[in-house]
Amino acid sequence: IQADGTDGNCVTFVLHDEDHTLGNSLRYMVMKNPDVEFCGYCITHPSESKINFRIQTRGALPAVEPFRKGLNDLMAVCQHVLSTFEVRPFLRSQ
Repeated sequence: IQADGTDGNCVTFVLHDEDHTLGNSLRYMVMKNPDVEFCGYCITHPSESKINFRIQTRGALPAVEPFRKGLNDLMAVCQHVLSTFEVRPFLRSQ
């Protein structure tokens, strides 16, 4: 992860080896935070496997905080889905 930005509340994170799968999910999780004014991402070029992920917060909250919280929340959701999937047996046709 590379962070570009002169102001702490408006930062572009460069995520290498990622695509829309992480970008859209993480954008959704970050936008749930009421302190976030803007969050978006773009794929730099179809032949490159990296995304630019931009966060702008309201006030003095540094952008890295909702970024970190979004990643942690997304991991928790993924863990919940995985554990639910592993607990429920598959239905087998007879």
